[in-house]
Amino acid sequence: MSLRDVHQGFSWVPILANAAAGCWALGANWLTGLRGRALWWFTGAAQITVFVQVILGVMVVRQTGVELPRFHAFYGFVAIVAVGIIYSYRTQLRHRIYLLYGFGGLFVMGLGIRAMLLSHTLR
Repeated sequence: MSLRDVHQGFSWVPILANAAAGCWALGANWLTGLRGRALWWFTGAAQITVFVQVILGVMVVRQTGVELPRFHAFYGFVAIVAVGIIYSYRTQLRHRIYLLYGFGGLFVMGLGIRAMLLSHTLR
């Protein structure tokens, strides 16, 4: 199995993890029973998968020299920036923290989907 295969196979992990974390956080906004430490651990793990995926992508490019589709890497790096922005607003939006992480998680999911759709020329 090549590093490219790992990158392509792992691509669903950040998308699905951030979708689940985003939906969980949005649900927690209205249902207090969904709130708790597990939500934040899961959200953190989901966001870390974005960094792992981008690092894998950088390693693929360095190793193979493959030419990326236009904007493929852009969406990956924007996802990292989005995670940073979401994290940086947690104090200012404490009163809306579940909405911040809910919509933020879905936004990161969308960036991952977009990057994946652009990668069809890598196959």
